[in-house]
Amino acid sequence: MGLGGKIALGCGGILVLFLVILGLSAVGSYNSLNSLGQGVDAQWGQVENVYQRRADLVPNLVATVKGAAAFEKDTFTAVTEARAKVGQINLGGKAPATPEALASFQKAQEGLGSALSRLMVVVEKYPDLKATQNFRELQAQLEGTENRIAVERMRFNQAAQAFNTKRNSFPTLLIAGFFGDRFRDKAYFKAQAGSETAPKVAF
Repeated sequence: MGLGGKIALGCGGILVLFLVILGLSAVGSYNSLNSLGQGVDAQWGQVENVYQRRADLVPNLVATVKGAAAFEKDTFTAVTEARAKVGQINLGGKAPATPEALASFQKAQEGLGSALSRLMVVVEKYPDLKATQNFRELQAQLEGTENRIAVERMRFNQAAQAFNTKRNSFPTLLIAGFFGDRFRDKAYFKAQAGSETAPKVAF
């Protein structure tokens, strides 16, 4: 084999090695994004679980308060309607695909939270109701659920951050671009307006 043939063979070998490295890098990036994306969806499942737990508490809570506060019809209607709006949002068990979808979910949940806060203000007028065992148990469950919601939202944002960091790192950024919306950035939960002020728990 002449010198020219050896040079051509060497160049061919380098090209093949480069393509193998590129292929392995692409596969590794795809698998990493897929794994992190599954983690985001799994954490989203936890977020939905705790929000569903809160929604499940609402009928019992309303029924308990209604027994002692029959004249607060507007408040009960607001809670029922807010819960219905929450139930209308179905994301198919996957994390919201767009920031707008997450914002819509968050807005509905905040509406229910606001309605529940007004319900608790009503309860303040009825000390006998607050003293009942059934109400105290529901109150404790609701408080625990609100704390779980805060924790699971934080964990979701952490999972989304890990995905977004990987997705926007070089060379994964180039690989993600080949798959369109499949590996688009994940949206984050945002702080509610006025959250810089510590809330007053009105139980």
